[in-house]
Amino acid sequence: MVARVTTVAFVGIEARRVDVQVQIAPGLPNFFIVGLPDKAVAESRERVRAALTAVGLSLPPKRITVNLAPADLPKEGSHYDLPIAVGLMAVIGALPADALAGWSVLGELALDGRITPVNGVLPAAIGANSMDLGLICPAECGPEAAWASPAMELLAPADLIQIANHFKGTQVLSRPKPAVRQVEGIRLDLAEIRGQETAKRALEIAAAGSHNLLLIGPPGAGKSMLAQRLSGILPRLSPAELLEISMIQSIAGVLSGGRLSAERPFRAPHHSASMAAMVGGGPRARPGEVSLAHNGVLFLDELPEFTPQVLDSLRQPLESGETVIARAMHRVTYPSRFQLIAAMNPCRCGMAGEPGHSCRRGPRCAADYQARISGPLLDRIDIRLEVPAVTAADLILPPPAEGSAEVAERVAAARQVQTERYAALGLDGVRCNAECPASRLEEVARPDASGMALLRDASDTLGLSARGFHRVLRVARTLADLDGADAVGRIHIGEAVSMRAAGSGLLAAA
Repeated sequence: MVARVTTVAFVGIEARRVDVQVQIAPGLPNFFIVGLPDKAVAESRERVRAALTAVGLSLPPKRITVNLAPADLPKEGSHYDLPIAVGLMAVIGALPADALAGWSVLGELALDGRITPVNGVLPAAIGANSMDLGLICPAECGPEAAWASPAMELLAPADLIQIANHFKGTQVLSRPKPAVRQVEGIRLDLAEIRGQETAKRALEIAAAGSHNLLLIGPPGAGKSMLAQRLSGILPRLSPAELLEISMIQSIAGVLSGGRLSAERPFRAPHHSASMAAMVGGGPRARPGEVSLAHNGVLFLDELPEFTPQVLDSLRQPLESGETVIARAMHRVTYPSRFQLIAAMNPCRCGMAGEPGHSCRRGPRCAADYQARISGPLLDRIDIRLEVPAVTAADLILPPPAEGSAEVAERVAAARQVQTERYAALGLDGVRCNAECPASRLEEVARPDASGMALLRDASDTLGLSARGFHRVLRVARTLADLDGADAVGRIHIGEAVSMRAAGSGLLAAA
C-alpha cells in the first residue's frame, strides 16, 4: 500500500506542491527517503521514528520507502517531518486511509510527538488555498496560517495524538484565529528633534514619494535620529503590502508566535554585514536585509564603512525592486522594493567642512573616505542633504509644535494622490512616484516652460545622467503632490534640483 500526503517546497516565497509517497513493503528492515532531500530532511527518519514511538506506535520491521516527488526539485527544511509521519500512520492504519485527501501538511516533530513551529507557514497556506486544499500546521503557526483565507480549512494540532483523534472523530480541533503583533515601546516622534528643519523637510519629501535619501554631516548632528523617525510618518500598509512583507518574514523565520506585524519594516544592518546577509544567499538561499526591508526602510548608517562590494550589490535591487539569487540547481527571486536611507560623515574624522574645524589630513581624508561609495550607487539616491551640527541655540529652543502625526497626514494625502494617479493610468504595481517608469514620466511629471528651462540648465551645470534627470522629475512630482498642485512648476523643479545638488560639494570625490 502507498499513502500519499501533499506538502510544499519553497522556492523564494513561492510554495510548490510536493507529493510525499510512503510505502511499506516486504524486505530487510530499513528506512529510505529519496527525492533530493537535504540533511535536515534525511535526518527526519530518526525524528519520525522516535515521535511515533512516543505516541504508542511502532514501525513494522519492513522496508520503508518515502519518495518526495517531483524527484528533481531540491527538498530543504524540517517541515517534511509531519507529512512523512502522517503518511506512515495512514499506511499502518493509525489514520483512516482517505483522511489526508484534500490536505496539505507541514511541521517539524519533537522526539516526544509534539509538533514544533517551522518557517514558511504563511506562503504554504496561501499555496494550499490556491490548490483548493486545507492546511495542517503546528499549533504555534496557526495564527499565521489563518491570514491566508477565512474560507479555507485549517488544523493546528499540538501533537500527533490530536491529529489521530481529530480524524477518528473523538476530538474536534478549533480553527485558529489570525493575530497581529502590537507595537511595543514608545513611538519616536519628529517633535523630539530640535532644529534641522531642512532635514525634516527632506524626510517628509522622501516619505511622500518613497525616495532614497542620503544624510551627510558631522557626528552628533542627528542623522540617525532623523532616519529612525521615518517609519512614524510613512503611510499605513495596504493589505497587499502586509501580505508581501509577512510572506518574506515567514520564510526568514522572524514572525513571532505566528503574529503578523502591521508596521513597515525598518532594517538597520551593521556595517560589517556580508553580501549574503545584505542581499540574501547561503546554502538555502534565504532572504537578506534588502528583502526583509521590502515595502519599508533600509537604513545604512556609516555608509562608507560598508565594503564597496556590499554597497554595489544594492544597485540591482534599487533599480528593479527584486533580488535574484542564482544557484547551480535553482534560481530564487525575492521582492526587494525598499526605501534606502543612508547616513555618513563627510570624512573619517567627521568634521570636514564644519566652521571652526579643519581636517587633520586635509582634503585627501574626505576624498579617500567618500571614494568608497561608487558613482553608480550615488546616482540612484534621489535626495542628498548636508546636515549641519546642532548648536546650543537650537537645543534650548522649545519643542516644535509640529510632530510626526501632522507630517504623516500630509504624506498620506500625497501618497493617496499618487495611488489614484497610477491606477487611472493602468500602471499595476506602481504606488508612488519613485516607482513610476521612465516611459510614463513625461506624461506624469512634465514641468511648465520655465520649469523645463531650469531643469535643462541645472542638468548641464550638474552634469546629470539620464537616471539623475528622471529622479529630479520624480522628486519634483512629489513636491507638487505635497502642495496639492496638478502640474509641476518651476518652484518644484528648483527645490528638487537643490536637494540633489546639496551634497555635491562633499561628494565630489565619488
